[in-house]
Amino acid sequence: MPYLLSTYKLKKAWGSRNMIVTTQKTLEEIMRYLEPYTNILIVGCGTCATEVQTGGEKQVEEMADKLRGRWFVDTMMIEAPCDERLARRDWRKIKALGKNIDALLILGCGAGVQTLSDVVELPCFPGLETHFLGKVERIGLYYERCKACGNCYLGETAGICPVTRCAKGLMNGPCGGMMDGKCEVGGYVRDCAWALIWKRLKKQGRMELFRKIRSPKQFGLQAYPRGIDAIPSHMKIKSSPLLGPSETVEIIVKAVRESRNHGKPAK
Repeated sequence: MPYLLSTYKLKKAWGSRNMIVTTQKTLEEIMRYLEPYTNILIVGCGTCATEVQTGGEKQVEEMADKLRGRWFVDTMMIEAPCDERLARRDWRKIKALGKNIDALLILGCGAGVQTLSDVVELPCFPGLETHFLGKVERIGLYYERCKACGNCYLGETAGICPVTRCAKGLMNGPCGGMMDGKCEVGGYVRDCAWALIWKRLKKQGRMELFRKIRSPKQFGLQAYPRGIDAIPSHMKIKSSPLLGPSETVEIIVKAVRESRNHGKPAK
């Protein structure tokens, strides 16, 4: 039986709010991440991923059914994997059960993957793509951990996002300004993201991923505001058209030309 936490109290406490929108990664990519391991714990999110139906109890069980037979699979739900207090609390309960776990598959946003990576010290892999963030108002201290780029590399970077945590967004190791594991941006106060990635990959015995060459992120092709049309085709609901990156770039170029031409239509 899966270890499940009730999400009702949390939903009631949080009330109506914006959220983090996610979609599931392809099964092929997920299976590639899990290939070296035997015992997998699938973790679902009781808040945003449950609301958008990508990482709730139903989706966790569906994913478990797809993986069983090739892996030994157990499941659990955490009310909010991005909340370190809740993640630590529930992980202690799992450890107390004496379960044999080699790696975690997280059906939650990038912030949840990174939070659990800090807590459990086991390989944590994203089962979802994080696309964009809503606003949640609360008095407290917060740190940015996910840019919601829609192209998640956390499975290769030990649960530490270089797009967000590297001041330059570098995808292939630290820059020449790194010194003693600290970032030059801001006066060597913050940890260098790639120094952190190296330490964690080394601890997990996955150093070969540090040497992998990745293509640069195409930040210019990220169009805002973004949207996902997840309305089933059989439902007669009129939705706003969504523009692809190339279409958005064309519109921006056209607008710039018109502004330079004092409002006259661009050729």
